[in-house]
Amino acid sequence: MSDTIARLAVVGAGTMGRGIAQVAAQAGLEVALWDLSGEARGRARRELEASLGAAVTRGKLSAVERDAALARLAFPETRGEAVRQADLVVEAVVEDLALKQRLFAELEREAPARAILASNTSSLPLGKIAAGLARPGQVLGMHFFNPVPAMALVELVVHAGTDDATREAALAVTARLGKTPIVVKDSPGFATSRLGIVLGLEAMRMLEQGVASAEDIDRAMELGYRHPMGPLKLTDLVGLDVRLAIADFLFTELGGDQYRAPELLRRKVAAGELGKKTGRGFHSWNEVAAKKSS
Repeated sequence: MSDTIARLAVVGAGTMGRGIAQVAAQAGLEVALWDLSGEARGRARRELEASLGAAVTRGKLSAVERDAALARLAFPETRGEAVRQADLVVEAVVEDLALKQRLFAELEREAPARAILASNTSSLPLGKIAAGLARPGQVLGMHFFNPVPAMALVELVVHAGTDDATREAALAVTARLGKTPIVVKDSPGFATSRLGIVLGLEAMRMLEQGVASAEDIDRAMELGYRHPMGPLKLTDLVGLDVRLAIADFLFTELGGDQYRAPELLRRKVAAGELGKKTGRGFHSWNEVAAKKSS
């Protein structure tokens, strides 16, 4: 059950890793957030302090709760130190299967034998990530959504060898984090990426064909279907490079023109227009920020 998971290690201090660390610390877990880059660790500390401070300003947390969450966050210099006492390790690094396979082999040696090893991958096969490990039954996917503190869903992905105790512990800790889990079978794109990428790519094709502007395509889904964010704006938030990698992976694995990336997406990625993180994707985020501040 969730009370067996008291210590969480997050490997990767990017946007997703920081978000996972924040919600876990707010939920009462002891959290170690590690990244290979010392600069990334320092930035993560500053941004988590700012994010928790903003939650106090918005009335989402009390100052006491903020201070308690910050006290539960650690930023060790070595990965071994970060995972040494972990009950659950969540990997949140780039979407590269070979990299994740090497990392999980190392995490299995460094973490306690009891530890559950989870990947935040949005599309890569968990069975292949677990292949060759001594304890593949303790591996599963825990796919969080961006921004983690605000998004309610966690997609739990179980491969053929995931054992029942691992599945049940993951369900319980997800609920403890205040999230709603769904359980899906290990298959290309799982449920959310497979559905989401089709909508996103079709929106790009519509833009490419001049059917409507990016703003109006997004507004159609936000107002007509009550999506909290349109598919092009969501792509900007996720990253156009990330969406392209997922599309190419699903096209290779599943076939079907619905997964074929439009040339517009390839051109934007080649031009470095990757979305919010670069200031421009299908929308200009500098203009969005200017409108908010005016």
